[in-house]
Amino acid sequence: MKRFYLLLSLCLFALAVRAEVFQVEDIRIDGLQRVSSGTVFASMPLSVGDLIDENTVRRATRSLFRTGYFDDIRISRDGGILIVTVKERPAMAEIKLSGNKAIPEEDLLKALRDNGLAEGQIFRQAVLEGMSRELERQYVGQGRYGATVTADIEELPRNRVGVHIKVDEGEVASIKHINVVGARAFDADEILSLFELKTSNILSWVFNDDKYSKEKLSGDLERIESFYLNRGYLKFSIETTQVAISPDRQSVFVTVNLNEGDVYTVDEIALAGDLVISEGEIRSLVRLKKEQTFSQLEMTNTSEIIKDRLGNEGYTFAEVKGIPEVNEDNKTAKVTFFVNPGKRAYVRRIEFRGNTKTMDEVLRREMRQMEGASASTAKIEHSKVRLNRLGYFKEVQVDTQQVPGTNDQVDVIYTVEEQPSGSIGASVGFAQTYGLVLGANISERNFLGTGNNVSINLNQSAYTTNYGFSASNPYFTRDGIGAGFSVFMRETDYEEVNVSNYSTDSMGGSLTFSYPISDVSSIGFGLGLEVLELKPGSFPSEEILEFIDENGEDFTTFTTSFNWGYSTLNRANLSTAGISHRVAVEFSVPGSDLEYYKTSYAGQYFRPLSESLTLRMRTDLGYGDSYGSGDRLPFFKNYFGGGWGSVRGYKKNTLGPRETPDPDNPFDNDDDPFGGNMLVVGSVEVLFPVPFIKDQRSIQAAAFLDAGNVFDTDCGDKDDDFCQEPDLGDLRYSLGIGGTWISGFGPITASLAFPLNPGGEDEKEVFQFSLGQTF
Repeated sequence: MKRFYLLLSLCLFALAVRAEVFQVEDIRIDGLQRVSSGTVFASMPLSVGDLIDENTVRRATRSLFRTGYFDDIRISRDGGILIVTVKERPAMAEIKLSGNKAIPEEDLLKALRDNGLAEGQIFRQAVLEGMSRELERQYVGQGRYGATVTADIEELPRNRVGVHIKVDEGEVASIKHINVVGARAFDADEILSLFELKTSNILSWVFNDDKYSKEKLSGDLERIESFYLNRGYLKFSIETTQVAISPDRQSVFVTVNLNEGDVYTVDEIALAGDLVISEGEIRSLVRLKKEQTFSQLEMTNTSEIIKDRLGNEGYTFAEVKGIPEVNEDNKTAKVTFFVNPGKRAYVRRIEFRGNTKTMDEVLRREMRQMEGASASTAKIEHSKVRLNRLGYFKEVQVDTQQVPGTNDQVDVIYTVEEQPSGSIGASVGFAQTYGLVLGANISERNFLGTGNNVSINLNQSAYTTNYGFSASNPYFTRDGIGAGFSVFMRETDYEEVNVSNYSTDSMGGSLTFSYPISDVSSIGFGLGLEVLELKPGSFPSEEILEFIDENGEDFTTFTTSFNWGYSTLNRANLSTAGISHRVAVEFSVPGSDLEYYKTSYAGQYFRPLSESLTLRMRTDLGYGDSYGSGDRLPFFKNYFGGGWGSVRGYKKNTLGPRETPDPDNPFDNDDDPFGGNMLVVGSVEVLFPVPFIKDQRSIQAAAFLDAGNVFDTDCGDKDDDFCQEPDLGDLRYSLGIGGTWISGFGPITASLAFPLNPGGEDEKEVFQFSLGQTF
């Protein structure tokens, strides 16, 4: 069409000016509506005063057409005046989309806008047709082979058009058959198990894994290749891959042709290049062994291990590459690791990004890589882990960047994504056991970004009224010695939380100190004071009455405590890797009104089972007793079991020994939980990703088996119905699923658990939850 207009314009001009050369005295532009005359003049290669001929006119017309603004251009002459008459292309007044579901409308509009198709822009038919074909290709990439994209153009007044793009997405084609040809050493089903793509089955509607995707197929082919190379098939190759579509475009058939080759063994390990550390140390890092079957995975892992070792010495940009040299005669391979350490790098600067709240000083004191020192991969990564363990950040990333213009300096950049680390203001919450919880509080583990823990509590629930203030500084000294204190006043009615019929009023405070003995362990020391008044209920149990007769109702107790902690957990909240131990001892100072001690142990262990599954094992143990003038642990210091954090599926605090009703009181028929001086709780969990949730960093789900109970080591002549002496046969078990979500409304925890062997007095509670909201 352009050529036609161009030839027509040239013919008209030739007839008008008889092809002679003339000088332009003026230029007039006719037909402009939206395009400015300045744009036209700027696009034409001529101006007033120029001598023009037929070639000059041709060049000017082509230049104007190239702007894309015009459908028609005519050039004529009136004496010495050059007249340029144009017909502008229409503008797009509106763009409508319909029928699209798989690709969001905003994504389609953005793609159109990026290609110059947007409301107010010049309409270009060729661009629209190209975009329609591109959209169809995108749908084909999703397995929608029957998808069509059509565009209707509606002419509107004032040289405008409306564009209506209609999308018929069609159905996603399902994979009906995957055929692997050439697999001799392994069963075809074993090869097919490596595929992310699956044929249609009963669960396909859930996992959506029977929909063909070119990207997924490429990943599957890479997994097959790695599978064979890791088992010694050095000459393995995928010869061809065919993807066929049924005539109705609803079914896909995939055929993969393999050439396995032979199995090769390792006959020699060689080192080459610049060995800046001893050859013996490097050889000790090699995972491949002589006479074993060749494995590409072991070769790659060895290269990474050697590279990391060089990185610990400051060779940040070291390159280590394993190259197998095949001997076809005896089917062996000589593997040579080429080492190129490069120059030793030093850290010029450590930067922190994303910490809008947390002070740089709080992050910097966790660093084990120092500025000015040689860069150590291990120290840089360990610093990242320490930042994760703070619990202030949802995610921590680290990037080592070479300083421009140098080959021996790097900048280390830590990028953090902060998450809520507490609450400030009023609070409202609900716990299944405690009911509605109302209060005002400031509870912040990262107070004003200083890394200090500050908490002010004014809370009230169905069973307790609590007023308290606490503060702690994990870096009270620059050496990392932590210090803290707390004061409290508390009124508690235990009958409201499935415990025996009594209440307490207490007040006191404590001082605590901690000292790091390594990067992963610390010891602590504490001093405390508690003034407590014991109030028996309307129908106190026999044990409570005996205790009051022997000890009274008012107690002043000085306590001291020691603890040791060890943790290699990767995160402070919702950990997925590492191990932790905590041992604590608390005892009252001799001469206090109550003389007792309590010991406890808490441990966690995480082990990856697969790329998406993690094993978690948890143990909580506790034991307490009296010394000196006391004959047993005060009952209000007893351990209790059941509920969240203990054995789920059983009502909170209801496991273990129960109170003995008062035989002299005919109205006392209750046998409420009384607790015991020994706690045994453990669980085995398998952590798994929550389906349909993209961001798993603030949510954790698990299938679990809980076990545990509370025992009393001094039952005396108490009936077995009311007291449980330590016996592993009396452990209670439950099986279920649960999860925790760190939401914007506060932490939400829930579990669905089924008791496996409840006792006659145990209270079951299949569904348990707790939630809170901060505003």
